[in-house]
Amino acid sequence: MSEELKMNPTILLAAVKMRMPFGKYKNVLIADLPVFYLEYFVRKGGFPKGKLGMLLSTVYEIKLNGLDEILHQLKKELPVNKR
Repeated sequence: MSEELKMNPTILLAAVKMRMPFGKYKNVLIADLPVFYLEYFVRKGGFPKGKLGMLLSTVYEIKLNGLDEILHQLKKELPVNKR
């Protein structure tokens, strides 16, 4: 796990609670976005600025490195608000 994730676990918690606010995957949990959608942002010049971009890039790195289980475990252990 990278140093950034070790230093700020709230990023991971937010990734399993926050939903994508726009686009094709609007209202899908950030942690559940498919890697090809995250790759789209990379190809198009990068992730959005701010908290959303930080969450998207974190989830992208997790999925890119085959560490999806981290997100699955958090989702199992935490109650996630349904909209």
